[in-house]
Parts: sequence; structure tokens; C-alpha cells
Amino acid sequence: MQAIRSILVVIQPHQPDGLALKRAKLIAGVTQSHLHLLVCEKNHDHQAELDALAASLSTEGFSVSTQQNWLSSIHQTVIAAQQAEGCGLIIKQHTPDNPLKKLILTPDDWKLLRYCPAPVLMVKSDKPWTNGTVLAAVDAGNADGEHRALHSSIINHGFDIAELAQGVLHVISAYPSPMLSAADPTFQLKESIEARYKNNCQAFLNELALAPECLHIEEGPADVLIPFMASKLNAVLTVIGTVARTGISGALIGNTAEVILDTLDSDVLVLKPDDVIDHLEELVAQR
Repeated sequence: MQAIRSILVVIQPHQPDGLALKRAKLIAGVTQSHLHLLVCEKNHDHQAELDALAASLSTEGFSVSTQQNWLSSIHQTVIAAQQAEGCGLIIKQHTPDNPLKKLILTPDDWKLLRYCPAPVLMVKSDKPWTNGTVLAAVDAGNADGEHRALHSSIINHGFDIAELAQGVLHVISAYPSPMLSAADPTFQLKESIEARYKNNCQAFLNELALAPECLHIEEGPADVLIPFMASKLNAVLTVIGTVARTGISGALIGNTAEVILDTLDSDVLVLKPDDVIDHLEELVAQR
């Protein structure tokens, strides 16, 4: 988090000083990051409002630039600006879609999570982060190099933000129910599954000196357990990874990050594996 030098903040014209900007100011105040304010709008000129907002932020000591643009959709506009400005983080206030509409069309915020090469912070709440609980969600059943790197990124980001906000980090991993037909004997017994997941998380606990009670290994589907634990802990932020599924697979299966976006009460920070980021950047460059 400390390495972020530029943050793209999606500004809503009817609410320029909304939740996204408040979170951006909190992070930039600690990291000294530059703030790039973006309005995704084609029908009305909002440059005067952006200039006034930038002037106000400058007097508070922030480095600011502004932009208004439109490229056929919100997520395409945001990603184009992120690539052009080299922003290491995108912050946007989450706009929930009508449940019926989601059955027909993929929500804009889902598309941003799928296609954006940079981490995305979806702001959902005005709860202050200070002294709050940050929940990092990992799939500890996958311990290969790629997943371990993603898990490390998720937990380290969560730890950095918890330190920034003088809060506490908790880690959750949901494991599947036992299957007697499983080829791997580990997955035939509840106790062996739970032990494997705890063992895979132990390195992170040791590295960050987290207390044992801050690790939650629970049986059940991740899209149910993560919101449940976030609510139980009254988390102010949930950090999660996504594999950025696309096409028919993504439409039918969905990513956990997308599925829980509307059910979580906390803000949501979504990260991706390095190889996915590289692939998405290649796709953006080809447009």
C-alpha cells in the first residue's frame, strides 16, 4: 500500500465529495499519493466543479489532477484513465444494481473488478476505518506459488491498511465439506481439511505476528462465510482476491468478489494475481 504513488478516484458529479474521495484522502494522507479525480460523463461539462474540488484539496496539501471523459462505459473509461495515468489503485463508491437487472446485464462494478489491471477499492460504507477490523479473505486450499503470492498480497495489503487505520487484521479461509470420494485422503475428513488450511495460513500468521484468534478457518461456501464473518467482526474493510473470470464461465460461475459485493456491509478491496494483471494490461493495450 505504501508503494502506491497515484490513486484514481471516480467522482460522482451529483456528490463530488462522496465516500470514495474520503477514503482516497485517508490513504493519500499517509502514502503521500497523488490523487487523479475522474468524472465518467459525456453529456454535461463538470470541469468547473472538478476545478473547485481540486483547489480545495490543494489547500489541504494534496497533489491533484482532474479529468472528465467517456468511452462507451464506466469501466472502460476508468481503465483507460488508470492506464494513462499509471494509477496503482482505483477507488469508487459502489452502486448496487437492481437484482432483476443483474440477471440480464453484468453490473458495471463487476466489469471493473473483472477487467481492471489495478487493485480496486469499492467503498460501501461511511464507517470510519480508524480502530476498525480489516478482514483478509484467502483460499488457503490452493498453496501453489501463484496462489501463495496472491494470498501474501491480500494479507499484506490488509495488514498495511490495518496499521494505517490503527486497527486489527483478521484472516478468514473457507474450506469445503468432506467428500468420501475425494482422491486426496486429506479431503475425506473434516479434521484433516481444517488442519491443512490452518497449516497453509500459519506462515502468514508467523510473519505478521498475528494472534491465533485472528485466524478463522470455517467450513462452508466462501460467498456465505466471508460476509457472515465480516458482519460478526463488524469489519470496516474486506480484502479479497479474484481470478477475473470472463466469458461464459464468468457469467455462470461468477467470482466470489462479485457475488459478495452487494452482501458485504464493509468496503471491499479486490486484488488479482500478477499473471492476470499482465494479461489484462495486454488486452487494454490492444484496444
